[in-house]
Amino acid sequence: METTEPAERASARGRVGLIVFGVIVAGVVAAVVWGLRSPPQIGTDHDVFNTVDALFTAVTARDEKRLGECEERLRGYREAGKLPADAADELDAIIRKARSGSWQSAAERLYSFMQAQRREGVIEHGHHEHDRKAKSSKGKAK
Repeated sequence: METTEPAERASARGRVGLIVFGVIVAGVVAAVVWGLRSPPQIGTDHDVFNTVDALFTAVTARDEKRLGECEERLRGYREAGKLPADAADELDAIIRKARSGSWQSAAERLYSFMQAQRREGVIEHGHHEHDRKAKSSKGKAK
């Protein structure tokens, strides 16, 4: 009977070791998949792009007022369909992080988010006064 008890303990240790190894492998696989997933994109709207840029300025300046203004504009873009929901969710999380007092961490996360934006397609410009003036002056030059 004494000879089987150590063998049973060794077998149990082996199973525990195998379980621990499996959990570690699963964690590494999950981290790789998470790291390779495509970051949410803000799209090509010029106003959204400028607001995200202004958000970065607000976060790095630790400016609550500007943070709130950017949050409001981003909410409007989301509601208007100019800002995809997944990107809006990411920006909301960054704003919450800044509001909680983790300004540096929020700035780093926002910087990474901005760096991950693809510049696919043409940035859609709003119809601003300076755009109309530029177009009309080109027409006059002909």
